[in-house]
Amino acid sequence: MSEQTEPANLADVIRAQAKTRGDEILYEFEGRITSFAQFDAHTNRIARALAASGVKPNERIAYLGKNSDIYFELWAGAMKANVVIAPVNWRLAGPEIAYIVEDCKAAILFVGPEFVDQVRGLTDQIPSVRAIITTEGGAPEWQDFAQWRDAQPSDDPQVAVAPSDIAIQLYTSGTTGKPKGAMLSHANFLSLVRAGRDNTPEWNIWSSDDVSLIAMPVFHIGGSGWGMMSIYHGAKGVIAREFDPTKVLDFFEQAKITKLFMVPAAMQFVVRQPRAREVDFSRLKYMLYGASPIPAALLKECIDVFKCGFVQMYGMTETTGTIVALPPEDHVEGLERMRSAGKALPGVEIAILDPDGKPLPPRQVGEIATRSGSNMAGYWNLPEATKKTIDGDNWLRTGDAGYMDEDGYVYIHDRIKDMIISGGENIYPAEVESAICDHPDVAEVAVVGVPDDQWGEAVKAVVVMKPGKEATAQDIIGFTRTRIAGFKTPKSIDFIPALPRNASGKILRRHLRDPYWTGKDRQVN
Repeated sequence: MSEQTEPANLADVIRAQAKTRGDEILYEFEGRITSFAQFDAHTNRIARALAASGVKPNERIAYLGKNSDIYFELWAGAMKANVVIAPVNWRLAGPEIAYIVEDCKAAILFVGPEFVDQVRGLTDQIPSVRAIITTEGGAPEWQDFAQWRDAQPSDDPQVAVAPSDIAIQLYTSGTTGKPKGAMLSHANFLSLVRAGRDNTPEWNIWSSDDVSLIAMPVFHIGGSGWGMMSIYHGAKGVIAREFDPTKVLDFFEQAKITKLFMVPAAMQFVVRQPRAREVDFSRLKYMLYGASPIPAALLKECIDVFKCGFVQMYGMTETTGTIVALPPEDHVEGLERMRSAGKALPGVEIAILDPDGKPLPPRQVGEIATRSGSNMAGYWNLPEATKKTIDGDNWLRTGDAGYMDEDGYVYIHDRIKDMIISGGENIYPAEVESAICDHPDVAEVAVVGVPDDQWGEAVKAVVVMKPGKEATAQDIIGFTRTRIAGFKTPKSIDFIPALPRNASGKILRRHLRDPYWTGKDRQVN
């Protein structure tokens, strides 16, 4: 988008692209094609339909469904009405879904076909919802989305939207407590693409010929935020209803994908497909990945197969996504920087703070903090939680432990709360896990601290072996000892078939850790 048009909000971005891109394809979804002009008209109808349904500016609507073009229409239409959409993690259990829908006081709940029966059993738990609309039918008692939308005219409602108004409310998944609604403003999104655009790295330059794959779930910033990039940059977005490794390969072959974002677990599923080495990836320019650590062996395998530029990304929902990136030129085997998350993006400040909030010198581990225009507006109806996360100077505490080297590269160690203290030494599980994951027969591992009469806490590893592979605890401990300091190596190892995860795929460390602390009045020793 040119500086001359300089949209004030994301709704203006849609209007501008409709004028310049018109009949070009914006989204493709399961054979359905939507041009920029059609998208603009559809979203005008949705904005008017929301108003006709009695939804007022700054009210919330909720979306419970898998990825689709309808979701992006709803999101954009809501923005034109200055209404806030809250996409709900469909992997959650019924009571958890009801909690989010009720927490945001959604006036309307839009439901995808896979979840109609589930919502029928939740209606008494979501009293704030005034109407339920099905995105693809399947419930005669509720209104159908297309009929609801198309009953309205397509002229622009011209509702005033300020940059500081909220564009989306994404619920963060936590291993403790209830999910929190992170409010991301129009200014947060625009800051991401405007900051330092005169010095935009090559991997982050888009053209109208780009085709992006939107395969990560839209209830995460990695899905919604990535989909928004297609709109902003005037590029084509191919939407996958959900992540399916075999279908992802089909997308590469049929849609000629040039860019995509995936989490490491998804990358592993794709690259391990038998025909992955037969697919033509010649159109693929960049694979962006992040949201969790990636084993070095997996990254090397992906580089060998996809033969494109790789960009590691670090960020969180509360920062509207990526704030730190490791560019393709730093993906060199043996280079120390390969272990880092990269450097701050233009317009982003990073600091490493001690427990008192004071900056630490290079290579000293502390909490990673960040300040930029993409820091969230706050948590919905949680002022105290917001204050704990963002201080008066807009420094956001990430909750991640790490350090920065002399050149500004950020190295992630772990979540602050997962730190193990053994014999007065701080041990970060991610470092131990990384060493164990280098073992050729280990599939996954999680490291936790358990009570130890001598050292206070001891390092325990919970390991999942690859199918058909076996090892003893001593085998793995001995292997690990060659990679990290002795005090960091596990003192014991348990073997289990699979690691427990939450609905977002994050490892539930407390489920592994808690049994060892039964009977203790606190979980430090």
